[in-house]
Amino acid sequence: MLRIHFTDADLARTRIAATADPLWEIVSSLHRFQTRKGRWAYTDWYHDACTRIRERDLERTVRSLLIPVAPRAAYYPDFLTPAEGSDGLRAGLAAILRTPGERVRREVQVMARVSGAPAWTSRLAETGMREELVKALRSYHEAVIAPHSDRIQAHVDAERSLRTRPLMDHGTDGLLRSLRPVMEWNPPVLHVPCAGWTRDLHLGGRGLLLVPSYFCWQQPVALADHELPPVVVYPIVRQAPARRRTSGTHRVSALESLIGQRRAAVLLATGTGETTGGLARAAGISASAASQHTRALRDAGLITSRRVANSVLHTLTPLGAALISPPSAEGQWQGAALDANA
Repeated sequence: MLRIHFTDADLARTRIAATADPLWEIVSSLHRFQTRKGRWAYTDWYHDACTRIRERDLERTVRSLLIPVAPRAAYYPDFLTPAEGSDGLRAGLAAILRTPGERVRREVQVMARVSGAPAWTSRLAETGMREELVKALRSYHEAVIAPHSDRIQAHVDAERSLRTRPLMDHGTDGLLRSLRPVMEWNPPVLHVPCAGWTRDLHLGGRGLLLVPSYFCWQQPVALADHELPPVVVYPIVRQAPARRRTSGTHRVSALESLIGQRRAAVLLATGTGETTGGLARAAGISASAASQHTRALRDAGLITSRRVANSVLHTLTPLGAALISPPSAEGQWQGAALDANA
């Protein structure tokens, strides 16, 4: 458990990242190969990634270099996810190369002690070995992250839309409360169920950057070194597959009564950002029918659509997010269809 302590200045400086961070997505996606938990949410990506890794002869690189450096464990080195990653992959990789060797050596030693690491990882303190690592990270990103970048960003856009209403209605306090059940806000402390030991982080006026992540699953992640810019990477709101949703629930039934069963299915599937084809598959309808429903939902101000290459990506507007996930009876904003333990 990580307890993050806020001051008034920190509340004013808390924000949500506008884009996915490529290095956090690389590390979190590597974790998806190390567990079957949550595999249902990444089925299409997982099979595509495995195919691309084989086609580009990256199997040994992923298995022997990248996964050992970024284990799905209580600790992996902070230098893999520098703050510069928010400016894009190139800036983030350059920051990894610039990391002082002594810091790299120290963090690798912590990983070896806490999570276990092969002996060769001590050589990451050498610039030449980090250059090899950066080359592998770039190749991996090109193979399995970049082809899905538009969908990943659509999910991040949808997540930001979900957080807009509580922020507008209740300020940063409302935003932090809306992060339940992934995180628990008990002013002035945000309780974050990170893996590892219980610790306290005092922001001291630096504020907090919240980074929605497509590949982060279940638990948020934070940097271990409290001297680094404070950041919490957390899983985006995600819907379970249609077969897991119970259409008999009051929320879904009321929505279906309001706009119809098929259109409700399309709106719910848009909850984390989706293409027209994806919406058609989720709702069990043709692509042309999905287009008709998205047009009606867009005209009603419930979704937005934008063309990317040969696809159209649809995301919720704040009004659409409010419709599928209304405030609870207690007046606290609740995220849509989020099950952090699925």
